[in-house]
Amino acid sequence: MGVDTPLFIFSLIDEGFLLFLVVYFVITLSDLESDYLNARTCCEKLNYWVFPEMVPQAVLSVLLLFTGHWILFILYAPCTAWIVYRYVSKPSGNIGIFDPTEIHNRQQLKFLLKESLCKMGFHLIFFFVYLYMMIYTLIAGED
Repeated sequence: MGVDTPLFIFSLIDEGFLLFLVVYFVITLSDLESDYLNARTCCEKLNYWVFPEMVPQAVLSVLLLFTGHWILFILYAPCTAWIVYRYVSKPSGNIGIFDPTEIHNRQQLKFLLKESLCKMGFHLIFFFVYLYMMIYTLIAGED
């Protein structure tokens, strides 16, 4: 068993966590849109999970870079860069990326919902890519 098999096993677990987290984001934002949650509660719940979303994604990007999987890194890094950019460029008066005073302004809720759905598709695709790569490295390692 080479270096690639544990990497893709970790990647699969990491993507599974990120996929569940994005589904949680979509459900929470949908609850806000349907008025099942108030804006403050919704934003507190989502902001709690922003950093735990960013760290595993950044770790996986760095692992792909250091293990020489350039194509996967080039495909995976833009989503990581987007999350880090959103975290770093939040306005200074906001409580986090998700701010209860601004979430209903200028169609921000629709944008955040679309962003979460795009991330869900991204993580779903990469979940199956890493599943394929894990199976491929396991089978190739038996020869």
